[in-house]
Amino acid sequence: MKTRITELFKIQYPIIQGGMIWVSGYKLAAAVSNAGGLGLIGAGSMYPDVLREHIQKCRKATDKPFGVNVPMLYPNIEEIMKIIVEEGVKIVFTSAGNPKIWTSFLKGNGIIVVHVVSSVKFALKAQESGVDAVVAEGFEAGGHNGREETTTFTLIPMVKEQLAIPLIAAGGIATGRGMLAAMVLGADGVQIGSRFAASCESSAHQNFKAAIVKTKEGETVLTLKELAPVRLIKNQFYHQLNTLYQQCPTAEQLKELLGRGRSKKGMFEGDLVEGELEIGQIAGIIHEIKPVKEIITNIIVEFNAVKKSFS
Repeated sequence: MKTRITELFKIQYPIIQGGMIWVSGYKLAAAVSNAGGLGLIGAGSMYPDVLREHIQKCRKATDKPFGVNVPMLYPNIEEIMKIIVEEGVKIVFTSAGNPKIWTSFLKGNGIIVVHVVSSVKFALKAQESGVDAVVAEGFEAGGHNGREETTTFTLIPMVKEQLAIPLIAAGGIATGRGMLAAMVLGADGVQIGSRFAASCESSAHQNFKAAIVKTKEGETVLTLKELAPVRLIKNQFYHQLNTLYQQCPTAEQLKELLGRGRSKKGMFEGDLVEGELEIGQIAGIIHEIKPVKEIITNIIVEFNAVKKSFS
């Protein structure tokens, strides 16, 4: 399968694994790359020395291209970028910040740079900053999200209309049908998070993986827009948050309830009651925890079969 994304990254399939916090360790990234996609190590939940270790282990686990996802609002960003260069990482996805700050530095070190956006406005700003490709993510996606609440299949054609560089669709995609639909609307490839979170190789806690499989339509919500919008499963923590919202809380009160380490508690430590359980709406059609290779094979088989049925 040949697209501008497979050409850019030198990969077999235009499938990018989301660099999710507490989920995307080297085992997941290497498995996705070995299966023909592009695996990403999620730096957002890693101390710098842990990130270095995961990069080194990933390189031993695969001889295929892989990258690192860096949320730019996280601490230690300078040290993280230094490690990425020192370890010879060739692909970096940036998010949650201004792409102008780091794009020239990364590209100056021979690194392909992709930026994640949630609107046409920010897609064009990313292009102007010199990135090589853009991920346009609709608000169906899990984790931190755009405030605009634009759906993926509305966002992709609007971005495609104005963007010259390669476009990756994200948010609500977990199947071959979804991949084909995104590409018909103008995407050169797709980024998939939730489906890989519920994989054998994901570093998420087994409790969280089981919760993803049980999640049905309407059981996730986009909240905490006053801080940083995040889509999560409705659990006891969410209900505490919802109760607080009825009192018209300040941002400081929301921060106090959120506390520290809430996402680690839920996704990595498996606390389904008090933890923050970040996942996308597409969880409603994820019914099994599967190996990465099987997930990608199923996506490609379905993509080709559906495409052929319309020819």
